Amino acid sequence: MTPIRLRWVAISIFLFASMLNYLDRSLMAALAPTLKTNFHLDNAQYGWILSAFSLAYALTAPLAGAFIDKVGLNIGAAVAVAAFSCTGAATGLAASFRALLGIRTAFGVSAAAGLPSFGKANAIYLEPSERALGTAMNQVGISMGSALAPLIVAAMTPVYGWQSSFVLCGALGFVWVPLWLSVASKKPATEWPPAYVGPATLKELLGDKRIWGLAFATVFIMSGYTLWTNWTTIYFVHDWNMTGEEANAQFAWIPPVFGVLGGFFGGWLAFRSIRAGTEVIAARLKVSWLSAALLLVTATIPLMPTRGLAAAAVSMSFFWSVCISANLYALPIDLFGPRRAAFGVAVLTFAYGLMQAFFSPVIGGMVDHFGFRAVCVTMSVLPLVGVGILQVTAKSSKVM
Repeated sequence: MTPIRLRWVAISIFLFASMLNYLDRSLMAALAPTLKTNFHLDNAQYGWILSAFSLAYALTAPLAGAFIDKVGLNIGAAVAVAAFSCTGAATGLAASFRALLGIRTAFGVSAAAGLPSFGKANAIYLEPSERALGTAMNQVGISMGSALAPLIVAAMTPVYGWQSSFVLCGALGFVWVPLWLSVASKKPATEWPPAYVGPATLKELLGDKRIWGLAFATVFIMSGYTLWTNWTTIYFVHDWNMTGEEANAQFAWIPPVFGVLGGFFGGWLAFRSIRAGTEVIAARLKVSWLSAALLLVTATIPLMPTRGLAAAAVSMSFFWSVCISANLYALPIDLFGPRRAAFGVAVLTFAYGLMQAFFSPVIGGMVDHFGFRAVCVTMSVLPLVGVGILQVTAKSSKVM
């Protein structure tokens, strides 16, 4: 097998890791109506469970990124996948709201290394023009996990109970570890020139205002993403009077499929622009502005007259959210190089987790008091704010 093919095989193995990470995460959203009934929760309390996970996820992400940069991708990724698989499976053991809250907090700690691991793999296996496509591959894994979760829940819960989905999906992680170690032994990481590898210390990276510009932009850009990865099933239950099982089987799996297409489209647009001679950062900004403008479609979702059209509008919202994401998560590597790639991506993960920790109870409260219309209108404009922050950050990079 040629070195180029082996590079993409390595990235494909990490696609599988991302799928497992988001499969375990998305089970919670797919099972939300069932868990709300079993544990007597309202939407705000469900939001607090997401918030606990997200806060733990955010606070752990920088430590996870630094760990992966220090011990290397092979050991770091293997430890990460084993850890989130164990805590994901443990969710099926929860017997009370407090237990559920505690286990999902622990899962947030263990899941935080997922994106930094892929970011490190992206940095050391792929060339700059390929990285948005690499990030799109990551989104394929994420979207596969998000799409499979409602289908697995719909198939298993009526027969084996809600706990079975968590146990099964957690167990799959232990297939990944030996698979990756086998592939890694055949294709070592690329050795980049010293001038390209990036900041030598974390202090240098943290002192660079561009990393904080990316983090601040992430809060706004990824707001729509957190909406549809956590609230799609509840949206169809709340606004269209469906059962959780009906929502999962008929509609909740569709937006993640469009997320796959959005990731590849965003990656392809950037790849094409860079290969045509556009500077890397400028190419990513062009894709991001286009996507943010088209995300205004989110405001129209509550106006859709049928379930099918509502699902189509949600899918378009998710498509353009992922289109931006594919380029956003490549930017830390573009700006800071492979040496601190895991930590650079982890800072964005940190920002996303904090945003989700804050937004989740707010979304739940807005749904309980005002419905999804207020949520969709608000989320439709936030990505434009985020891309504006990216633009300012990119300008500052030219004078440094």
